[in-house]
Amino acid sequence: MIKDLSTGRSDALSFEASQLDSRLPLKVVGPGDATLDAPAEHADSQEEFCRVHLVEGTGGELTGETEQLLRSRLRSASLVLASGFATFLLWHLSLTKLATNLEFYTLLSHIAVTVALAGIGLSLCGKCTKSIASLRWLELAVFGLPIAFFVLIQFGKTVDMVENKDVHPGLSAVWLLPIFVYALFIPNAWQRAASVIGAMAAFPTIVTLGIAISNDAVGSILVENTSILVETILVMSTAAVSAVWGVHTINSLRTQAYQARRLGQYKLKRLIGAGGMGEVYLGEHQLMKRPCAIKVIRPEKAGDPKVLARFEREVQATAKLSHWNSIDIFDYGRADDGTFYYVMEFLPGMNLSELVRRYGAMPPARVIHLIRQACDALQEAHEVGLIHRDIKPANIFAAARGGLFDVAKILDFGLAKPMDDLEAANLTQEGTITGSPLYMSPEQATGDREPDARSDIYSLGTVLYYLVSGRPPFENEKPLKVLISHAHDEPVPPSVHRREVPDDLETVIMRCLRKNPDDRYQSAAELAAALDDCESAGKWKFADARSWWLEHDVLKEPADEPQQLVG
Repeated sequence: MIKDLSTGRSDALSFEASQLDSRLPLKVVGPGDATLDAPAEHADSQEEFCRVHLVEGTGGELTGETEQLLRSRLRSASLVLASGFATFLLWHLSLTKLATNLEFYTLLSHIAVTVALAGIGLSLCGKCTKSIASLRWLELAVFGLPIAFFVLIQFGKTVDMVENKDVHPGLSAVWLLPIFVYALFIPNAWQRAASVIGAMAAFPTIVTLGIAISNDAVGSILVENTSILVETILVMSTAAVSAVWGVHTINSLRTQAYQARRLGQYKLKRLIGAGGMGEVYLGEHQLMKRPCAIKVIRPEKAGDPKVLARFEREVQATAKLSHWNSIDIFDYGRADDGTFYYVMEFLPGMNLSELVRRYGAMPPARVIHLIRQACDALQEAHEVGLIHRDIKPANIFAAARGGLFDVAKILDFGLAKPMDDLEAANLTQEGTITGSPLYMSPEQATGDREPDARSDIYSLGTVLYYLVSGRPPFENEKPLKVLISHAHDEPVPPSVHRREVPDDLETVIMRCLRKNPDDRYQSAAELAAALDDCESAGKWKFADARSWWLEHDVLKEPADEPQQLVG
């Protein structure tokens, strides 16, 4: 593991494997979450995500991303040139009388170049794969064909104008087209661009001298009026320098964008979510090529010491946990620009909130199977002195890991704190309510006493209630009323909403939801034992989970709704 010297912290989230091929903004579920979980900036609109493609190095070497970029840019350049040639072809047809062989061959060449450019553009479809060599040959064709045509045009126009009108035409303008199209569209290191653009810029002068040598009339005019050649050299030199400088500027911007999307040894490939505290990207370790989720803290938050302390605390707290059912933290650090980040495992699957939203309440056996695993993860956290304080369906993830399905993963220890850490307690403002109202314990809602492990037990009870009934214990459009209900109202049994809930499981759930912490299960291990004693325990196995996932094609199903983010 590569560790940066500085540390930082952001909020964790849950996301789906299907997000790899979808563009997902933030979704905030429930009035409570919308109030106390900071919303994303784009909750109601599709977020535009960009892929960053760069040319690495100075020799024009291509990476996998730049191969794709070159293919795309060659396609655009060829179609732009084809469109321009097609437009001028119509004008050419209206003027050409085909009185000479040169006019005939010029028109034929014009048609051939237009068709060839259009064909190259259409052949470079988005999903086609091309080797580096073939792309370079196509690059030569895309710009070589117009240059060859311009040589023919310059020869014909120059000889015709000189012999019939005793005037040398100025044709430098047409040569600017391939130069600037190349500079704008083709990704390159400036050194390679300078050699290619320099060759293009030299062609008009070389062609002019060549015609002068082969045609006495043209040579005489150039000798009498040397300004023609000088102006051509000056125009093309200025164009070449400007184009190369433009390539250098564009490449610098690409490099800056690339560096902005790299954190240490990690490449940020795609934005997959945003919350009130930061963004989460699908990333990849540069050497190991391991996919991961990279969470960064928003730059505008970087100046707040409490935010940075919370960011760092979550990383350190979560990194202490080694249980299979807790999300793994691979790395954390701070970038050169002050951006704090941490790197966690990428989880294919979906959180329990999304699972119920899509497929409805779960069978009791599956609920026990998932929450039983969450109990084990929480037990480890409690034993090392950490309470989560934000247990809710969106923070428990059903993942596919190690060939198994319905592997529960507890996410987002952003509100976790050591039970005996007074310094950590000061990281949230006095009087501030932390957590999610729909799944919050009474002691969190009232603030009368400091939450402990039994507060997480209450929240697990609300999650159990939600999974078996499809709704939380208390619902209201106003979060404050939800908090009051948690503090003072008795929830109706989940069987009122769904008769299939077994009595023994309902008894476990209702005990978790006792107002007095002393009346609840006193540990996650005790709750796990109670779940094990239920009749439905053990009836949902990993084989059943595999069948369900394959039947519903979960990992390939595109997300039609944004995924819940936390923080």
